[in-house]
Amino acid sequence: MLLDMASNQQTRPGIGELAKDSVRGRIGVVMGEIGGRVQMRPLRGGIEWDAMPDRVVALSAREELSARLTEKNGNSQVGL
Repeated sequence: MLLDMASNQQTRPGIGELAKDSVRGRIGVVMGEIGGRVQMRPLRGGIEWDAMPDRVVALSAREELSARLTEKNGNSQVGL
């Protein structure tokens, strides 16, 4: 019974992983946690933003692939 419950629970993404701030609808990289907030940074770099920990969710495989392809396509436009 405990095993079934544990497999249904979603774990919060760790540092360096892609995640979605469900309040803002933004995808970013988890940079850390300070003062009860999760710091996230846009995929292509930039200014971090704070998110509430209970609103930071792991991406589905489809969402992660889409985010990485969008990032890659953006890089190809600037010659990276």
